Amino acid sequence: MASTSTPSGPAVALRPIQAEDWLLIRRWITRPDIRRWWGSASAAEAEMRIVAETESAIARIVEVDGRPAGYVHAIDAAHWGSDLPEGMPPGTWDVDIFIAEPEHRGKGVGETALSMLADEVFVTTFAAALSVFVAIANEPAIRAYERAGFAWTRVWEDPIVGPSWMLLRYRPDM
Repeated sequence: MASTSTPSGPAVALRPIQAEDWLLIRRWITRPDIRRWWGSASAAEAEMRIVAETESAIARIVEVDGRPAGYVHAIDAAHWGSDLPEGMPPGTWDVDIFIAEPEHRGKGVGETALSMLADEVFVTTFAAALSVFVAIANEPAIRAYERAGFAWTRVWEDPIVGPSWMLLRYRPDM
């Protein structure tokens, strides 16, 4: 498990989800601050389980200084069906993240975790790009994705949170 520090200092690491993590994840996704952007806990858990059970996908616990602080995943967007948003390049992987522990929000943990996940996806897959859909109203998350190398592409109507930005981060020249 690789680790890196945020600009302000805490060590951020990503580790594979383990069976015992599901109790913690369930607790996180029932909280109002997480449900606000992820929707119902049952839908969020279903999405996370699909990712965790898809061999080619990547599901990780975000740790800060060795303690669980959030969740992040990446999966080939084709797993979500053929009706993908206009402008999404073929071979795009969909990513999602939340930093559950409030004391770690706004301190670079999310951007660091996203950059680590992007590196893992681009090194281990043939992904052309990464995509994320963020509610227009969730400006802190949009700014975190921008700092992690994502760029606004278009507005998409998300059935859970309404108007959302589709942001993309393209595979770097390697």
